[in-house]
Formats: sequence, structure tokens, C-alpha cells
Amino acid sequence: MSAEAILAEWKLELPPAPKPVGVYRPLLICGNLAYLSGHGPLRPDGTLITGRVGEDLDRQAGYDAARQTGLAILATLRKHLGSLDRVRRLVKTLGFVNSAPDFFDHPAVINGFSELMAGLYGPENGVGARSALGAVALPGNMAVEVEAIFEIAVDQ
Repeated sequence: MSAEAILAEWKLELPPAPKPVGVYRPLLICGNLAYLSGHGPLRPDGTLITGRVGEDLDRQAGYDAARQTGLAILATLRKHLGSLDRVRRLVKTLGFVNSAPDFFDHPAVINGFSELMAGLYGPENGVGARSALGAVALPGNMAVEVEAIFEIAVDQ
């Protein structure tokens, strides 16, 4: 089943593709790789999920924020590629968690993003290399920021 069909079956709503808030491109294609700038947990109404995991948010809320960040990344991919079905595989994920100093479960939070991608693209193509790090602060106090690299089909 295609990623677009799975997304429809799951009845997931993508937020609007985020616009840059600085001097950068949300997505840059180089050959058959799509490099996505850092995205946050943007909701369909345009607001962000904010707060520190381990202080304002529990681990599950952080996981949910990472999943929502995945939906924002999918919105950017769809806007620039025309279809999520052009994605061949997730290559690399770099996830940051806005976390309290004594919160150390960053990988479990970023699993919210990773499990969404694995569900859409399968265990072979939806799971890439990954790093999950804690941050003392993120822009706008957003709970999570994720950047990613995807291999895409260029023949379409």
C-alpha cells in the first residue's frame, strides 16, 4: 500500500507546510536526496506543541509532539514533491527534545517520529540512521525539532 493510501486510511490530517522563519529552505533536493530543515510539532491550526519534556510535558506528550513533527515533515514533502509516494526511504533523522536537565529518555520521545515513518514506509524503507538529543531550549519553546534526509524518486 502506498504512503498516501496509508495516510488516508489512518485519517491523519497534515498541518499546513511550515514556512521558513529565517534564511533557509524547508527542503532542498540534491540529486535523489531531499534534505529537510528542522521542523517542529506544528498542528493543523498553525500552533506548535510547546514545553519541556520532563518538566511541562511527560514522555508520552513528547512522543506525541515528535509524531506531530513527522506530520509537519510529511506536509513539506508533499508540498515540494507532489506526493508522499515519491519517497523511497528515510535515510537519516536528527531529533532534538526540549528537555528538563534530568530527563534522559530522548530516544523514546523521537520514536514518535520514527514509528510514524516506519508505519508509512515499512520497516525496511521507513527506518533510517538516527540520533536523538536533548536540548536546553528550542525555538519558540517547541517541544521537539526534527530534521531528516530522504531518498526520493527523481524519475517522476
